[in-house]
Amino acid sequence: MIEIEGLTKRYGEKVAVKNLTFTVRPGLVTGFLGPNGAGKSTTMRMILGLDRPTGGDVRIDGAPYDRLRDPLKHIGALLDAKAVHGGRSARNHLLCLAQSNGIPASRVHEVLDTVGLTAVARKKAKNFSLGMGQRLGIAGALLGDPRILMFDEPVNGLDPEGIHWIRTLMQNLAAEGRTVFVSSHLMSEMAVTAEHLVVIGQGRLLADTSMADFIRRNSRSYVRMRTPQHEHLLDLLHTEGITPVAADDGALEVDDARPEHLGELAARHGIVLHELSPKQASLEEAFMRLTAESVEYHAHARPAQPPPRPPEPARQWGADWKKGS
Repeated sequence: MIEIEGLTKRYGEKVAVKNLTFTVRPGLVTGFLGPNGAGKSTTMRMILGLDRPTGGDVRIDGAPYDRLRDPLKHIGALLDAKAVHGGRSARNHLLCLAQSNGIPASRVHEVLDTVGLTAVARKKAKNFSLGMGQRLGIAGALLGDPRILMFDEPVNGLDPEGIHWIRTLMQNLAAEGRTVFVSSHLMSEMAVTAEHLVVIGQGRLLADTSMADFIRRNSRSYVRMRTPQHEHLLDLLHTEGITPVAADDGALEVDDARPEHLGELAARHGIVLHELSPKQASLEEAFMRLTAESVEYHAHARPAQPPPRPPEPARQWGADWKKGS
């Protein structure tokens, strides 16, 4: 378990993290979301004791990181896949970590096999692709067989097979009762990986809730209805005290309604439906809505440029010279 209470970090006048309080619990994958500059990386660094908080407290299994006797056996983390001595082989990199943390060498072979790097174990890390580097970083996080795993952008550089693998790995680790805390900007991936979300913006806590509740609270939920008996359906809905919204394609959208109720209502009045479909925003849409006021770096679309003018025809200098002579 990771417990964060009143966590604050200042860099001069800038407040990177302000009074954060939340708990990352075992048994589920907790996603850590926020716009660029929200303070996610700073928070993760403070969890690992790499940055000292200005205020507040972080506890890992009840103790600060620097008081853990065998830290890799409590928490394994991937913050920067490039934080590897490039001249060492994958095996030797992990072996150094193991020896400095009292972990048997046999564990090195186990984690190399787990992440699929056994065949390249003796190759130097500097020759690894980005995806291979990510796998090596994950191997380092798993080395101490810790009860807590923390990953920052773990799918960077991974191909579709690798993304599916790390997603399954994190879910399996959580199913074993471990604490899994993962930060990512890939909303589509987070939506199918995490069960719980912690969302921050400008260093402040914006949400600490389940995935389903987060989407429900920060998005519009509605039911689309399409019928050849448009006016009849519209009159029926108004009679029932329901005010639908007309869509551009002629469908009717009913907010906060159960499709079963609407379908039964139409059936009782002999209205044929060509569509009856519940709609809900994606995680990305809900995230954008919640964090709209917390985005620090705003990009702007480049205005459309007029097409270039066709080049002028080449002047016939000889003819012009004769005319002018």
